[in-house]
Amino acid sequence: MATNRRTLLKAATALPALGALPWRHARAQAAATIRIGVLNDQSGMYRDISGQTAVACARQAVADFGAQGFTVEILSADHQNRPDVGSNIARQWIDRDGVDLILDVTTSSVALAVNDICREKNKVHLNSTAATSDLTGARCAPTTVHWTYDTYMLARSTGGAMVRAGGDSWYFITADYAFGHALERDTGEFVRQAGGRVLGNVRTPFPGTTDFSSYLVQAQASRAKVIGFANAGADTTNCIKQAAEFGLTRRGVKLASLLMFITDVHALGLQTAQGLVCSETFYWDLNDRTRAFTQRVLPNMGGLRPAMTQAGCYAGVLHYLKAVQDMGVAAAKASGVEAVNRMKAMPTDDDAFGPGSIRADGRKIHPAYLFEVKAPGESRGPWDYYKLLQTTAAEEAFRPVAQGGCPLIRA
Repeated sequence: MATNRRTLLKAATALPALGALPWRHARAQAAATIRIGVLNDQSGMYRDISGQTAVACARQAVADFGAQGFTVEILSADHQNRPDVGSNIARQWIDRDGVDLILDVTTSSVALAVNDICREKNKVHLNSTAATSDLTGARCAPTTVHWTYDTYMLARSTGGAMVRAGGDSWYFITADYAFGHALERDTGEFVRQAGGRVLGNVRTPFPGTTDFSSYLVQAQASRAKVIGFANAGADTTNCIKQAAEFGLTRRGVKLASLLMFITDVHALGLQTAQGLVCSETFYWDLNDRTRAFTQRVLPNMGGLRPAMTQAGCYAGVLHYLKAVQDMGVAAAKASGVEAVNRMKAMPTDDDAFGPGSIRADGRKIHPAYLFEVKAPGESRGPWDYYKLLQTTAAEEAFRPVAQGGCPLIRA
């Protein structure tokens, strides 16, 4: 009887330990897992430049990084281009789901809101698709890296180049929100610096405008040589389609799409888009490395080619994972500031953008390219849409660090 009692006591003592094994295993597994949340537009006007194709590019980065002693989980959500929705998702992801990195974040207003949350929560914000240069200016954060492009880069690459090519008078059709205002402001400054003039502008409601005919008539009446579209997504494609219907280019007017993506060109078709000038930092057919990356991700792209924003998601995730490997998972999860510091300390290199670096203000540095859309007869096959006009070197493509007003630099 005593033996049986002792046996039962031993068994009872062992039960909690046995029961704790799965919990300890789950805890250990969570500690060795990096969670990345892709937060972007998956149903609205920017879904073609972000959406699930951005998720596919992030997953490709994980696949290319390979097994390095820790696991990576990717979540995704649609912020519907609303700062309140994006903020709620970001807080839930960090507080409840243990997300370590929030990626992509289309739309400048949503990006700035999420930027503040990641700073507060000490988690990494890696932005690829928002255009506002405030992310590395007045609103810069020690937890943020801004990849791919911004309004300053677009303005410098497109505005100055078109003035030098003879387009010395401009009229802007501008989306009436923070991104459009910043893009018009920055481009106008480069036009004037190059010796050109800004003859006027018109602000279009955002969102909800589909008929741009009255705005195009105002632009034409200004007699400007260049009409600059300081908008994006469906606004840009609608402007270009309606400008083609009006025959503006046949009258000698140049159209400058200050933010246009290869997916926009694909939607428009070369017959409509031919002759348009735009700036990008990635083109799938630019060189052997960009083609190799595109071939790897292509099976998961639904027949599309990656836009520069989606390529930025790939490159940013790959570099972040390299930093995690270098500093250790525990340290990376504990502090977004330290993870970003490690990313800044390491040179970048990937098949989408080639070698580059991340500045102290969080700006990722790489070349910018000025492209002209090919005429139908110049295209050699599917998605062969661009011809390269000009390259802006990495050290010149983005706003000088001393001019941004980033508090990190002042400190």
